[in-house]
Amino acid sequence: MNCVKLLGRRLIYHDFDRQVAEVRIRVAVLDRLTALGIPMFVAAG
Repeated sequence: MNCVKLLGRRLIYHDFDRQVAEVRIRVAVLDRLTALGIPMFVAAG
């Protein structure tokens, strides 16, 4: 939850459906950033 809060402390939208979409976008961004930071190992040989 702390990582989600790093992208913004408050939700912009007041409508529940839009809030859900906003949170999903934030989670997708965090997943993408996490994937970029994970090292890829390749077996040699």
